[in-house]
Amino acid sequence: MIRVAIIGTGNISAAHINAYLAFPERCKIVALVDIYPEKAQAKKEQFGLDADVYDSHKLLLGSEDIDLVSICTPPFSHAEIAVDFLNDSRHVIVEKPMAASLEECDRMNAAAAKRGTVFSVIAQNRFLNPIMNLKHVLDSGKIGRVLHAQVDSFWWRGHCYYDLWWRGLWSKEGGGCTLNHAVHHIDMLGWMMGLPNKVSALLSNAAHDNAEIEDISIAALQYEKGAVAQVTSSVIHHGEEQQLIFQGENARISAPWKVHASTSLENGFPKKNEELEQELNDLYSTLPQLTHQAHEGQIENVLTAIETGGAPFITGESGRMTIELITAIYKAGFQQKTVELPITKSDPYYTVQGIMENAPHFYEKTNSVINLGSSQEITLGGSYSSK
Repeated sequence: MIRVAIIGTGNISAAHINAYLAFPERCKIVALVDIYPEKAQAKKEQFGLDADVYDSHKLLLGSEDIDLVSICTPPFSHAEIAVDFLNDSRHVIVEKPMAASLEECDRMNAAAAKRGTVFSVIAQNRFLNPIMNLKHVLDSGKIGRVLHAQVDSFWWRGHCYYDLWWRGLWSKEGGGCTLNHAVHHIDMLGWMMGLPNKVSALLSNAAHDNAEIEDISIAALQYEKGAVAQVTSSVIHHGEEQQLIFQGENARISAPWKVHASTSLENGFPKKNEELEQELNDLYSTLPQLTHQAHEGQIENVLTAIETGGAPFITGESGRMTIELITAIYKAGFQQKTVELPITKSDPYYTVQGIMENAPHFYEKTNSVINLGSSQEITLGGSYSSK
């Protein structure tokens, strides 16, 4: 039985709690931690957990009663908490974003490697059937080399969203929608295409004058052999319509699933390639379905890694790759010029301090509250199912 501690009991912790409760024969939540212990107590009562409540994660260090820790705290604290538990030889799952800087990512990964523990960064959208199957179709090579990718990470958040005490601040959130919302889609793009060679970006705050950070960014990415991608990160888009589109040499595929394929007429204009479209649709429809999806799927994968001594599907190195691309977008947007990857250790943007020294303050935070009303409803991204 794997004994679990949840660190941070805000809204996202419910996704972790529900996922662990789906495997009662394999794990048990034994501890809840929050700097506001009344919030942890409320979660304990809400889910009927037989768990102890603490107001500091440090109270669990050295305990032999914890095997696995889920870190669900604000981004600025991820690295400290993760390194503490990894150095304590505990397995760790950390919510997205992995950290606010590459330096923090490297410290976390070094601690995991030193102790040989399982370390995974939440990227639950990879554990959705439409996303997993899109990856399989890409890997089949049937659409040819990817020439262009379009990533629409469209979210909507009201003005009061940034009144929460840790949101809207570079020093606490580590960034705006690019780091904290589009991280899902940037992770999926990196998984499917790898890192680009060059990045250009535009950042803005169009609708939230109570936040220092951006509420929209548009990035242009350049890959080898001329392939390009565009990534729009936003919390100002009504409807929260999210999609990933890949234009290959032979066909276009996407999540939500849609296929178009063309061949060339003698004059260069397109002719529908019905045979390839049917082949791609047949391949997609016959791919296996995941037994567990989203947070439940990723946590089941981590439990399996712990039980078998294997590696999780999404590792700390994978989480670092996502942060490197986001860091490049910020660097390009802050400097208003094209930047090259990789981001080296000598780069000012490698550290939190360097990012803070260069980050623009679009506005200053004007309000700070401990909790945002009574509603616990949050959105975790699109289902990517075809309408």
